[in-house]
Amino acid sequence: MDKDSAVLQGAFVVAEKLCAPPLLSCIQKAEWSKVGHIILEALGQVCRADCGNDPTTVNWRKRLICVVWLKLLCKDLGEDIETSWRENPFFCLQNGLPDVNSVILFELVKSMDAADTFASLLFCFPPAQICVELERMTRHVRSEPKSQHDMHFFLKVWWELWKGRDQIKAVADENTEVMFTNQLLRLFKCPSLSPISPKRVKLEIFNSPASLPHSGVLNLLLYALQDMKEDITSTELCCQALSLSLDAFYTSFFLDQEVLLPTREKMCLLSQVFAIKGIHPDELSPELVREAQRDLYASYTPAPFKASSITLSEALKIVTDLALFWQTKTDFASSSSPSYSAFQLNLSAQRVLTALLNTEMPEGEDKDSFLGILRGLLKTLVFTSTASRPDFNAKVTTTIIINHLKDCENFAALFASDISLVPDFDCLLDCLEKNQKAFQQCTTLISLSSCVISKLHSADVRQCKKLLKATVDIFSALSLEEKNKALTAMLTLSKTGFFGCSVPSTLSEGFEKELNMTFNCIIQGGSRGASQGNLNTAASLVARVAFQNPEATLKYCCHSAIFNKGTFHLMAEILQQLPGFKDVRERNDDESDVFSKCLQEVAATKCLSANEIEQLLGFVGLLMMPIAAVGTEKKGQSFLPPHKVVHTLVLPKLSAGGLSDIQLSLQLLRAALSVCVQEAEGSYPHWVMDCSPFPLLYILAQLHNQALRCRQEPPGSAVHGWSMDTKELLMSVLTTLGQLVGVGVAANPSCWSRALFWLYNKVEKLDWTVGFYLKPVWGEHFKNEVPSSLLAVCDLPEQEWSGLDLPAYGPGTGLLAWIECCSISDFLQSVMLSCLSLEKNKPGQISMFSKGLMVALTQVLPSCSVSQWSRLLRALKELITSARLHVPFSLEYVDFLPLLDLRRFSCELCMSVLLLRVLQLLCGSSCSHWLLSEGWAHVGRLYAHAVREILSSVGAKLPLPSSAALATSTTPASSECSSTIQSADTFRGAVDKDTAPCQEVLFVLRQLYCHIQHIQVMMPGGQSEPLFLSSLNLLSQYEAIMHAFPDSCTAVENDDNRHFFSTITDNLQSKVMKAVLHQKIAQLVSSTA
Repeated sequence: MDKDSAVLQGAFVVAEKLCAPPLLSCIQKAEWSKVGHIILEALGQVCRADCGNDPTTVNWRKRLICVVWLKLLCKDLGEDIETSWRENPFFCLQNGLPDVNSVILFELVKSMDAADTFASLLFCFPPAQICVELERMTRHVRSEPKSQHDMHFFLKVWWELWKGRDQIKAVADENTEVMFTNQLLRLFKCPSLSPISPKRVKLEIFNSPASLPHSGVLNLLLYALQDMKEDITSTELCCQALSLSLDAFYTSFFLDQEVLLPTREKMCLLSQVFAIKGIHPDELSPELVREAQRDLYASYTPAPFKASSITLSEALKIVTDLALFWQTKTDFASSSSPSYSAFQLNLSAQRVLTALLNTEMPEGEDKDSFLGILRGLLKTLVFTSTASRPDFNAKVTTTIIINHLKDCENFAALFASDISLVPDFDCLLDCLEKNQKAFQQCTTLISLSSCVISKLHSADVRQCKKLLKATVDIFSALSLEEKNKALTAMLTLSKTGFFGCSVPSTLSEGFEKELNMTFNCIIQGGSRGASQGNLNTAASLVARVAFQNPEATLKYCCHSAIFNKGTFHLMAEILQQLPGFKDVRERNDDESDVFSKCLQEVAATKCLSANEIEQLLGFVGLLMMPIAAVGTEKKGQSFLPPHKVVHTLVLPKLSAGGLSDIQLSLQLLRAALSVCVQEAEGSYPHWVMDCSPFPLLYILAQLHNQALRCRQEPPGSAVHGWSMDTKELLMSVLTTLGQLVGVGVAANPSCWSRALFWLYNKVEKLDWTVGFYLKPVWGEHFKNEVPSSLLAVCDLPEQEWSGLDLPAYGPGTGLLAWIECCSISDFLQSVMLSCLSLEKNKPGQISMFSKGLMVALTQVLPSCSVSQWSRLLRALKELITSARLHVPFSLEYVDFLPLLDLRRFSCELCMSVLLLRVLQLLCGSSCSHWLLSEGWAHVGRLYAHAVREILSSVGAKLPLPSSAALATSTTPASSECSSTIQSADTFRGAVDKDTAPCQEVLFVLRQLYCHIQHIQVMMPGGQSEPLFLSSLNLLSQYEAIMHAFPDSCTAVENDDNRHFFSTITDNLQSKVMKAVLHQKIAQLVSSTA
């Protein structure tokens, strides 16, 4: 046993000796005054002083009440002492006390003013036992001698019960309750409830009493109050009793959930309470405010006990009878300075009156009489209204926030929405800096930001800096998810954040320094392979400056992505971590599209270089890619929706008409269409249908029409500056857009019919080939319109095709139109080939067709893009292999034809000779003036593309063995073709019976080399780099075959081949190209020696 317990036990022993007879178990209420002071003095000694609410004092009070209560219960229930000493942690102190009765318990609680402790311990009892203990208490209070102190104790216990269990307790205090509860479980033998470990801090022992229908707490207390009404004589206690009974009635019968009062109303009520109590604002402690809150919330929270043993009418009858009785016995007329009890009674009566007005009473009950009594009570309570004082409002608000009391977040929101509540700037700043967590709700932070924005224009610079920093620090403490919510709200509030209007220059300069430093740190320390942690850190840094000024931050981010080499990927990743910018821009209001406007403005600051354009395209492309939603692997929406790219970046630049603007717009449009096709595949209507699709198609069709008139324009015109890559891009975008719009039109034709006819009428004025790119849009609405001359060479059904009389397509131009159709699309090419009017058994027709086709090919070749040229090469190959195109050819520099079988290469040789003839015609005197140097360079690239395809076709017919196989192969090969094939069996990819012999392949390559050199010499300038590279490629392929088959040529043949290659190469004008080719030829020959 410890010293303190011995002191308390000794006090009880001394007190018992003072009784007459000397037994505490027989003490009467009147005798407490003789013995009570002994126990109270000992308790004071144990607590070492009258320390008020010191935790040590409170815990000893609670322990002593627990011990005395358990002593009483053990006596009543006859507990076995053998069980008690093992299981009762209070046993040492409890067993040392003499037997007591209920007088000791209640007088001890009353003398210590521990009604709150008594009520909290009552909640530890089984629900049915609570009423038993309350009956014991009411009997004691009503016993003689009665005093106002007894009445006050009764009312205090009642109110503490109605306030419910206090959730804020010291750990030691909580543990005491847990131990007490375990003893109650053991004493009342509740087998369904197992004992609870004393180490538990949070009590969750019984179900709430409100869930137990047999609880008659309200019934017991109301009837007890009715019996004691004559004993309550003071005005203060009458007001308390009436207020308490009205609140108990209201919360038991009219509330099924908590009434949520506006925070400002709570503040005003609390302020009025302290003002009426006469407490100075400086005297407000956290404990005083917390208790005032509990009192306030108890009046608006459902009662902790169900009113199951009494009806509404019965309870209302008791309450109104009490009101009538005390109105006749007590003067409720209040002065201009009302008491706290009168103030509470006034509020309670108003709540009940309002609730009754909206409640239907049972039949036979006179509702009006009840209402009349309550109205009469309110009339006697009329007093001058007490408005809440600003100093109390400020103190109450800051106390709740600083000490994290109940509703601190709501009070922080109130504080943030009106920082004038706290006029003292230092106090205001201290509250913000030390209580960031209370202000971290998004709405609270934005309200605070709005107030700060307004204050930045009036406060001095020092205060502005501190206030801004405190607000931004609160934002920085948020999680990344919450930061995004706050960014969205800030963009809604102001796209320029705190710097929307004129602010002190010191603030603006400070922000610019922070902005520069933030991005410099990110760019210098960031990399494409940054970890997710580093990326989150970078995103948080950007979010901090973005919260201060979203527009300036987004501009800086866009500027870094475009003009800082290699940073676009990092900037895109950071923005994808900040979808808070995206949420606002999802609205249809273009003015809210802050990011797109910033990107547009930054991109238009100067003429972009090729590298900057590449970075811009990469940046936009990454932002348009769908990203995974947080916590899932499912792809969500993109940060930058494609339709925003079209609206803000594509359409304005297309309208501008400049070549660089058009090229960039087409690249952006292609990126948008490609990303969205992947994202929205199968989901219609497509977003393109919301982007003025038909005007956009018409603009692209106009541009394509201009590109087709390239040769008709003067050399200095803008159209002449278009590269073939731009034209290729234009056709690709036009085709893709036409397909997407076509699907949208087919899904809802009636909606788009008017726009469809508008576009058709517009396109009629353009080149006839433009309509084929829009065929998916037309669908079955319109026929295919082609020059009438095409119908003369092609059997096209009249139901689907119609002729146009075009000046440029007179008689004899049918094949020109035919070959142009073949270059437009694969589908159109297959139609042209299948419907061609040509009889193979008529040599005259074949000859005329072949000559006409060569002329048409000469006309079309310079204006072909690479994709169009590839289609034409496939069409020519089909015509050659189907014997509909005759290409007579002769072998170059061959005096004696070797005994070789060249039939397998007839298509490749015919194709090469045909291209040679076409280039001869194009380079002739009648056509050489058609093209400028850029045009000839393009023709060279197209011819080099054709050469690559021919070489690939030739090489595919003789797979080369691997170098490893060649090194291990020792089988000699004969000069005969069959033996050569057999010697290659050990090589990679065995040569089958369909593989051409190596001698024939080498011969064909020599012929192709001759054709390439002829064309290079003929072309103006004679220095076509693509043809030079084609020659090198051919010689490399030739060398590879000779390495793979070293016995394919004799020494004499090798010497002849060297002479052949060198003689042809000598015709080149460029000395550099000639020297390189001669060097390659020398290496070629030496390798076979």
